[in-house]
Amino acid sequence: MIDLHYSATPNGQKIAIMLEEMGASYRVIPYDIFNGDQLTRAFGQINPNHKLPAIVDHSPDGGGEPVTVFESGAILQYLAEKCGKFLPVSGASRAATLSWLNWQVAGLGPMGGQASHFLRYAPAGQEYAVERYTGELNRLLTVLEAQLTKNRYVAGDAYSIADIAIWPGRASAFVVGIDLDCWPAMHAWFENIRERPAVARMMTRADLASPAKYVGLVQKLDDQEWSNMFGDANQAAVTKE
Repeated sequence: MIDLHYSATPNGQKIAIMLEEMGASYRVIPYDIFNGDQLTRAFGQINPNHKLPAIVDHSPDGGGEPVTVFESGAILQYLAEKCGKFLPVSGASRAATLSWLNWQVAGLGPMGGQASHFLRYAPAGQEYAVERYTGELNRLLTVLEAQLTKNRYVAGDAYSIADIAIWPGRASAFVVGIDLDCWPAMHAWFENIRERPAVARMMTRADLASPAKYVGLVQKLDDQEWSNMFGDANQAAVTKE
């Protein structure tokens, strides 16, 4: 049994897809990040950074105490090594998979997240930030389009954790006004993966669905929600540990 500490963001969805692809037995523990569920001392024992997702593997390889993993890239690599799928064991294909995985977690994900923040949540008058992050997001998508023009999957001929990491980000692209249908290779890749049974299961499970507050182009947070997401409460969670 694996506990999935979960919020229905692209980072959370990529781990849910991976668990479905593995056929793993897992329990979803949902968090309302606007309500500040992730800021508790108890969750800080699982992830000191107080961000989702995280997993607790109660049946780690070799037995022993449960294993906790946080950060989506680390979780995907851990699960791939646990199940022996979606990450080559050595050589150039492994290097390519890990390169594209880290490209997502270090570049595409953060740039998409910042673009989304300044368009969806920040006060008006943030034109430079919007231009900066949407421009960088478009640059990264150009890199991805070129890679998918040459390859069926992101890291080559085989579906991997690199694809799983990148695929849910279409939602982020949509909320910042980028229509991926205009990127033909990326669109074909997205539709191909959407047809996978594991992805279909993730998209239809009620306990993995996105609350209304997670979708839409503009969000208006009240003072407490802002504090929990971006302000004093968010900061205090790590200083009070």
